[in-house]
Amino acid sequence: MILAAGRGERMRPLTDDCPKPLLHAGERPLIDWHLEALARAGFARVVINTAWRGEKLRAYVGDGRAWALDVRWSDEGEQALETAGGIAHALPLLGPRPFAVINGDVHTDYPFEHLALPDGHLAHLVLVDNPAQHPEGDFALDGARVATATGRRLTFSGIGVYRPTLFSGLPTRPLRLAPILRRAIAAGLVSGAHYRGTWRDIGTPERLRELDAQLRRLHPPR
Repeated sequence: MILAAGRGERMRPLTDDCPKPLLHAGERPLIDWHLEALARAGFARVVINTAWRGEKLRAYVGDGRAWALDVRWSDEGEQALETAGGIAHALPLLGPRPFAVINGDVHTDYPFEHLALPDGHLAHLVLVDNPAQHPEGDFALDGARVATATGRRLTFSGIGVYRPTLFSGLPTRPLRLAPILRRAIAAGLVSGAHYRGTWRDIGTPERLRELDAQLRRLHPPR
């Protein structure tokens, strides 16, 4: 699942009439990089949630055949349901098996084919080094388990694998993911790994410009 329903307030005015995943970096929409990487990693079906200017995103991606993917859509209406609410709303499309979730506003070279959920866990989180805008981090790692207090804190990348039972029974309203994760972490049911490769949170116009410049250097126009 690619999370793509948010308004992108910090990206305004760029997102006043454009969903954030359609903003360009390296001469391509941000969502292009995710879809291409997921197809390359062997994923066959992708669910995308929409709210703000969702019709534009849907018109661009369509059914996903341009990326050799089967794309399904989870429409949240006028108000985005935030991360946990959006995932819960999409459960009928996601099915009964564990599924990966990726924030639509990050850029990364993480190898999605490595995503897995160990037996006996409800979630697996990919953690990264703390960026300048989030120096305090989110969670720590205690071996292969995620912890809330012990050890050096890292930043949650927005990439994870979840069992549907983590979200089943949640009401259809805006719900944040962090409190749900913290309860599962306290119960020892969340595994994690530290990824040291490329990862960027594209949360402001300045960070988008920085990513665009970097991608143009790495992938110059032909």
